[in-house]
Amino acid sequence: MNLCFTLPDQEAGLIKPLRHGKPLRYCVPYDLNDDGGLCGDGWIAVTEDTLFVLKGGALKHQVFLAEADEVLCTPQVNSGVLAVRRKGEDQYLCRFSMRHMIRISYAARGACLFCRGDRRLVESREREKLCPRCGRVLPGTSLCPHCAGKGGRTFRRFWDLCRGYTLPLLTLTVIMAAMSGISVFQQYVQRRFIDDVLVPAEGTLADVGAFFGVTLALVLASLALWITNALWSNSLGTRISRDLRARTFYRINELSMSFINSRQSGELMNRVVEDAARVREFMEQAFSQMFSQIFIMAGALIAMFVMNWRMALLGLAFAPVGLVLIRLSRRYERRLWRKRWRTEDKVNDRLQDVISGIRVVKSFGQEQRESARFHEYTDELMRITRRNEIFWATLYAGVTFFLTSGTLLVIYFGGGNVLKNQMTPGELVQFLAYTNMLYGPLQFVSRLPRMLMRLTTALERIYDILDEDAQLVDPKDAVDRELEGQVTFDNVTFGYRTYEPVLENISLTVKPGEMIGLVGASGAGKSTIINLLMRLYEVDDGEIRVDGIPLPKLSQDCLHRQIGVVLQETFLFSGTVFDNIRFARPNAPVREVIQAAKMANAHEFITKLPDGYDTYVGERGYTLSGGERQRVAIARAILHNPRLLILDEATSALDTETEYQIQEALGRLTHGRTTFAIAHRLSTLREADRIVVIDKHRIAEVGTHNELMRRKGIYYGLVMAQLEMHKVRGA
Repeated sequence: MNLCFTLPDQEAGLIKPLRHGKPLRYCVPYDLNDDGGLCGDGWIAVTEDTLFVLKGGALKHQVFLAEADEVLCTPQVNSGVLAVRRKGEDQYLCRFSMRHMIRISYAARGACLFCRGDRRLVESREREKLCPRCGRVLPGTSLCPHCAGKGGRTFRRFWDLCRGYTLPLLTLTVIMAAMSGISVFQQYVQRRFIDDVLVPAEGTLADVGAFFGVTLALVLASLALWITNALWSNSLGTRISRDLRARTFYRINELSMSFINSRQSGELMNRVVEDAARVREFMEQAFSQMFSQIFIMAGALIAMFVMNWRMALLGLAFAPVGLVLIRLSRRYERRLWRKRWRTEDKVNDRLQDVISGIRVVKSFGQEQRESARFHEYTDELMRITRRNEIFWATLYAGVTFFLTSGTLLVIYFGGGNVLKNQMTPGELVQFLAYTNMLYGPLQFVSRLPRMLMRLTTALERIYDILDEDAQLVDPKDAVDRELEGQVTFDNVTFGYRTYEPVLENISLTVKPGEMIGLVGASGAGKSTIINLLMRLYEVDDGEIRVDGIPLPKLSQDCLHRQIGVVLQETFLFSGTVFDNIRFARPNAPVREVIQAAKMANAHEFITKLPDGYDTYVGERGYTLSGGERQRVAIARAILHNPRLLILDEATSALDTETEYQIQEALGRLTHGRTTFAIAHRLSTLREADRIVVIDKHRIAEVGTHNELMRRKGIYYGLVMAQLEMHKVRGA
């Protein structure tokens, strides 16, 4: 993302003497007046010493950064505000719309560094949210609705996709050519039968039998080719959709959590399942006929013009009108399809949410309310689908009328030619058959845009995923080695939204084997620290190092192979207890799986289950209690044998006996491993080597439990508050 635009000449000349030769480090536009009205001539310019706010060729504010504590970029309702803080007081500078929020937040962050005397430049990892072809703002995806489908780019990519299946495609083409040849030849046989056997009345029963045999052979051959074509088309469509599903699923796994969190689960499921299925449907229903119809149309046209070019032109007289109607309707139909598929995504999202949270829905008695909400979505989908189908039925009826109207002209003028002995009855029947054969492909052509619309829209949605930049990419020289476990946070700043930092200037060094307790109010950024350590997100500023190696230079496989996680919300996959424990090491021997379960205090309850380790735990492991799920997760982490361990509220919401068992298991797990622990009950962090207190996005306190209690700071207040709460509950 561009953070240093070229300042217009008037504004550049205005601040040139005020810059004292210092270059502009950031220069970004803003677009709102102080009252919230639009303006198109606002600029924010930053040197290492000074921040300038300009509007309409005039200087509004000049801020000397050495005198400022902080430059603030604050989101509000549908807009943002830039302000400077001096001696605890905030001074308003300018207002801007949300489209400039990310860009200005980067400039504000860079100005904050200059306030502290840090001359480093902030680099933007955000891509421009604009279509590279038309410049329009992208609607949260890499797909521009205005440019989608233009130039046939998506269809060209479909052909590129098909190149990997050259042999099946060639086989299908040969089969369809043979089917078309038989269809054209059948009409010639029919003409000979009429003119040579029936009309002269000189034919014999043997002649009829001969023509019967020839016709039967052609029908059987055509049937055999049709079955072969259907089988090959089905096989090809299934293979292509399978490969697309695999590629899309693999790509989703590659993409960052930032991207995953920006999409609904139901939407992503639709891309993997439904959109790939539409590609298969096209291969089976349209592609299998496409070349066949082209060959039939070519053969029929050639035969018609060879027999009588004037009547051929009559037969095609109204076809251009139908084709023009199809062409004119494409843009409107594309909008209808997009609206329908967006609504399908909403239906799937709602269904997925309700099914995932069905226990909450039932426990609060909200079944009727959720059913009503789902009914609203399905009603909307029904209305859009009905509108789509009415439009298509009307269009198709009109197009069919114009395409087939030429038959009436052929009958009229052809019948006259037969009466004038300028054409035999067999030739007229043959010509009418060719005309009808021609209308079949033309009607197919009239339906083809709709099929292509469904195909290209599905492919666009799939390629929206496949073309997404993977933010977390290993460099070519990525390091892969055994880790000791030293972790360093060096001035780390991060926000899930770039303009709302969750962590600011976090600096911390952790020795190998050290246990760090992370403490702070809800939303302080504790879980964010471990998310960054697991490299689920990239830091916005600063650096995280493991054993002195910057995290981006460490291969992701190396990091994730040596990091273990036990989370507050334990996730178990549908499958057996054994499979869930062995998830971290799929090839682990049975003996090690059982040993890990014993160390996690899980072996005893597992052996009491109906099928022991082979007991099926159901989706998310709901057949097990919370403590049982937690111990299975600890066993999974023990089997993983990590150098770095993350415990995120691993003992929350458990009864005393279960918590004791889990604490005992965690004690075995943390021994000799670098551990980051977040705990709801602060008493569980007493044994931590150091406790780090996060407050207002920064590290506020660091020390042992006893040291922090003696300081009587934030940690002391949190501990005393919990003790007071226990007293109240005890009373």
